Amino acid sequence: MEKVNVAVLGATGIVGQAFAWMLSGHKLFDPVFLTTSSSRSGKLFGDEVTWVLPFQMPERIANQKIKALDFAELKKLGIKIVFSALPSDPARTIEPELRDMGFRIFSNASAMRYDEDVPILIPEINLESMNLIEKQGFPDKGFIITNANCSVTGLALALAPLKKYGITEVHVSTYQSISGAGYPGLSALEISGNVIPFIEDEEEKIANEIRKIFGPEINIFPQCLRIPTLFGHHETVWIKFRMSVTENDIIEAWRSFTFANIKTSSLPEFPVIYAHAEDHPQTKMSFYGDPPGMSVFVGRLKKQDNRFGFVLLVNNLVRGAAGGSIANAEVFLNKYRGVI
Repeated sequence: MEKVNVAVLGATGIVGQAFAWMLSGHKLFDPVFLTTSSSRSGKLFGDEVTWVLPFQMPERIANQKIKALDFAELKKLGIKIVFSALPSDPARTIEPELRDMGFRIFSNASAMRYDEDVPILIPEINLESMNLIEKQGFPDKGFIITNANCSVTGLALALAPLKKYGITEVHVSTYQSISGAGYPGLSALEISGNVIPFIEDEEEKIANEIRKIFGPEINIFPQCLRIPTLFGHHETVWIKFRMSVTENDIIEAWRSFTFANIKTSSLPEFPVIYAHAEDHPQTKMSFYGDPPGMSVFVGRLKKQDNRFGFVLLVNNLVRGAAGGSIANAEVFLNKYRGVI
């Protein structure tokens, strides 16, 4: 099919950069409209952005002009799909406005995640939740689909293959990289050689989103810390099951967990990869995998009393943010082909 013109809102932020990077060579989407504050309108993306991703900025994106958000211009360019990397406060106003004008919004913002008719979509887990867009009025109207919080995405993918064993309790501590705080984010004085054991609203997001994705029967106990690494969120997890389970059962469940429902360019065949080395997964693995950064790595599985513990690593900018939204748009196009 022909490429679909798309827009990226908040394109110069860290998540916006991840969107621009992933979309620059995408098979289905053409990022023809990159927005940020109106003061930067007309300037080249490469001149205005403080590029933080660990690889070179795509030349095509660097030479593209930034534009102010203009609903009429979006319509003129034939754009129907909009990727949102907006902060939560402006997203709460802008995203519903775009939806009411008929746009299809794939959002990384948390603003709309908890509305009953807005799915928090992770295709390997709850593809059926996409049907909620019809309650928003699709296809006659636009819609909003969100991806989960970056830490939730990694945790949910690790839990999904194990749900069949009857998960009753999840205790999770997250160790989140500074890129998750955005740019400019934390100052070097705050985070250098330091750990900050508080991230505003993060623990509440984890609890609420896990319950929305899996249902209220899972009791979850989160704690969140910010650590001085650039990319990748680590999590230590302890799970209690209703059924009798062995370590081999858990590893095999992860190994055999695959996504074959819909062929997409962004979703990996195996979303969860078990790292057997005793000192893995490590932060340097954040951009490993195919596609880079889209698989979750788990390791250090062990049993203590009647609980199982493990460590996981999720790329907070790719699988936990931009890549999640792009994959959601891909599965939407596959399901609703012809009614973009």
